[in-house]
Amino acid sequence: MGRQQTLQYSRPTDHNAIAEDNKIRPEDLPVHRWYRFVLSYPPHLVRLYLEKFKVRPGDLVYDPFCGTGTTLVECKKNGIRSVGTEANPVAHFASRVKTSWEVSPKGLQRHANVVARMTTDALIEDGLVPEGEFRATSVKTEKLLKLPPDAEKLILTNSISPVPLHRAMRLIETIEDLRNDQYYEHERLAFASAVVNHASNLHFGPEVGVRGQKDDSPVTKHWQAAIQAMTSDLRAVKSGSTAVSECFPSDARTLDVLDDASVDAVITSPPYPNEKDYTRTTRLESVFLGFMSNRADLRALKQGLLASNTRNVYKSDQHDRLISHIPEICDLADKIESKRVELGKTSGFEKMYPRVTRLYFGGMAKHLLELSQKMRPGGRLAYVVGDQASYFRIKIPTGQLLAIVAKDLGYNVEGIDLFRTRFSTVTRERLNEEAVILSWK
Repeated sequence: MGRQQTLQYSRPTDHNAIAEDNKIRPEDLPVHRWYRFVLSYPPHLVRLYLEKFKVRPGDLVYDPFCGTGTTLVECKKNGIRSVGTEANPVAHFASRVKTSWEVSPKGLQRHANVVARMTTDALIEDGLVPEGEFRATSVKTEKLLKLPPDAEKLILTNSISPVPLHRAMRLIETIEDLRNDQYYEHERLAFASAVVNHASNLHFGPEVGVRGQKDDSPVTKHWQAAIQAMTSDLRAVKSGSTAVSECFPSDARTLDVLDDASVDAVITSPPYPNEKDYTRTTRLESVFLGFMSNRADLRALKQGLLASNTRNVYKSDQHDRLISHIPEICDLADKIESKRVELGKTSGFEKMYPRVTRLYFGGMAKHLLELSQKMRPGGRLAYVVGDQASYFRIKIPTGQLLAIVAKDLGYNVEGIDLFRTRFSTVTRERLNEEAVILSWK
């Protein structure tokens, strides 16, 4: 194949406007705000490609890396059928709940009020003052509820302080005790949002870390506020779209959930090749909601994810064979290895940087190969990806390389749209985030 690509960029605006364009707009908050990754792309970007691809009711849009459901929710709002796959159980759970609009807002609010009252009563019996009246509490530290030791080892140290943890555990305990299947999943998603965004000590910017210590937090009140947002949004959308939206807990490299020649359009954002462990973003809620309780659960999760960092590379992954004939990727991996040797870096993680690079694009090749059987002729695809410089400051032009992989597999490369640029604190350069636009022949 010819290696000189004629890939065209859309003309970027100034950097401030580009950065602003990545923020969620106020009018888009309903449903999207229920639970959202800090790095999620904005709903208006989905609408842009729905329009650009001329997607109509009756068409099927697929999001192979659906995360917390931005594409699925936006399709449902616009009356378009959609399917998503997501290997992270918390993200999959969020996508499924955010596209479940059949629940009664009035019933959800009424049931949540009962849960809140019983939780408050239990906390007062524990010796904790009512939420909102924070002062020295009489409860002894040894009487506070704690996570099981194996589960505690999974979360970042000091992710949540002892008293907020106790309040959160009492709340989730009450949600379980008063379980009503009509409202159960929405109440649990509201719990995840309230605990992570308001009660925890976690900070997202964009890496997840711990900042400060909240000695106490009105966990139940934050949860009630999240429920109120849900009921308000449900009233707004409930009588609107009846478009079917499905989300499956599945690896995007294995697409058994789709029928052959069924997909009209793809709008997605896969992980980028870097040293970001995407499982760290959802550890706290994974433990609270019971999706993960020990190291074996974490390992199983990582094995089902696209190899995008050294922490989810396993010997059984052989997808790098699919790109072994593509010189642009192999040369880049060799360049990273040469830099490692030059710098005298000998840690196990650093030695894996070249393999991660090969496995990432090999995994994407496996995904695109499987997807080719599911695309309708003329179907169009948008993959939002970002350049990286995580490995010894060597730039990985993710969009350009992904386009080469796609072309090698028989896709038409229509071009690359520049979505925005971001500043790399490592290289002091601006890196592109782009949408690789493809079509199936």
